[in-house]
Amino acid sequence: MAKVWSEETKLARWLDVELAALEGWAEVGAVPAEALREIRERAVPPAPERVAELERETQHDVAAFVDAVASELGPAGRFFHYGLTSSDVVDTALSLQVRDAGALLLEGLERAQQAVVSRAEEHRETLIMGRTHGVHAEPTTFGLKLAGWAFELDRGRTRLARALEGMRIGKLSGAVGNYAAVDPEVERVACERLGLKPEPVSTQILQRDRHAELLSALALLAASLEKFALEIRHLARTEVDEVAEPFARGQKGSSAMPHKRNPVISERICGLARVVRAAAHVGLENVALWHERDISHSSAERIVFPDAFLALDYMLDRFAWLMEGLVVRADRMRRNIDASHGLFFSQRVLLALIDSGLERADAYRLVQRSAMRSGEEERDFRELVRADAEIAGRVDLEAVFDLTAFARHVDTVFERLRALREEPVHV
Repeated sequence: MAKVWSEETKLARWLDVELAALEGWAEVGAVPAEALREIRERAVPPAPERVAELERETQHDVAAFVDAVASELGPAGRFFHYGLTSSDVVDTALSLQVRDAGALLLEGLERAQQAVVSRAEEHRETLIMGRTHGVHAEPTTFGLKLAGWAFELDRGRTRLARALEGMRIGKLSGAVGNYAAVDPEVERVACERLGLKPEPVSTQILQRDRHAELLSALALLAASLEKFALEIRHLARTEVDEVAEPFARGQKGSSAMPHKRNPVISERICGLARVVRAAAHVGLENVALWHERDISHSSAERIVFPDAFLALDYMLDRFAWLMEGLVVRADRMRRNIDASHGLFFSQRVLLALIDSGLERADAYRLVQRSAMRSGEEERDFRELVRADAEIAGRVDLEAVFDLTAFARHVDTVFERLRALREEPVHV
């Protein structure tokens, strides 16, 4: 990913666009075939140091690039950058970099999703306490929790793929997009050579709603990874202790406290998500530009595109590693379930009373009475219910207090998950 966004690669992509444009010019007869051949043989991406040296004089990066390349081409060099404006090169080349970077993200996303699916299948029936508002609610399974993550990653993949397709666009339409100095056929030929589609209507630049959509897709994916990492952090707290990050031999969790085993990778993912979300904000700010173009978007994009792609690439790699090696403490999950004094059966008792013919408000009052006593006095909810004649005489408590009931439909979700994984993945 670092290579995709390096200065060397950027200049190489600029040259790819220039050469593709020359092929278009040669095809329409404006550039001699011999000149094209000579330029192709002699043109090489200039060293970033040489371009930077020339830019100190020109105060224009593309002009410095053109001078650096053309100076090595001899007489044929007069055709280099023929009829183009800087944004023809910069915007089209950025689309090429985005395509390459996007392919890497999709590969990382596939690995991360596969890791989540594998662990979900492993723990499809591993009971864990479900929590709402941070408070014990009802048991679910750890596999079901992870299945939800897998589907969310798939939605992220769909959004990312759609946004990348929206960026598979180039433009060689000149200073204000009206083809005054370039034949539209040149644009068509060049984009075809580069594997891009011509922008239907451009100004001096590609329209930045495309870029904003892409950065927003990256931000949403980063937000999902933060959500998963935050859950791992919560489950790893000492008071919960249901999962733990991999911890290698010789690793140290604290310089001061030898006992520490901290969820540092999860915390790192959460921190970097903020960086990627900030890039999405920049993308939205860059949509509105003056008339056919100003340059306010350019400086920001030089930062946010490499940073967002690099950060998210790293986040996906670390999240996949985290899921592959996550320590799952099923015994602790069960102890935390048992620590709730059976209160999580309250809805099942409520529904059983309603099924017995009792009005809902009356049933709720009876169940809540025992539930509040259980919580305040730390007494077992099941025993309190069994001792309550208004409840025990109306329902089959053995059937109500069935822990397996909370996982009885988990296979339905995993059938959907299996169908999801059988769909073809395009990377």
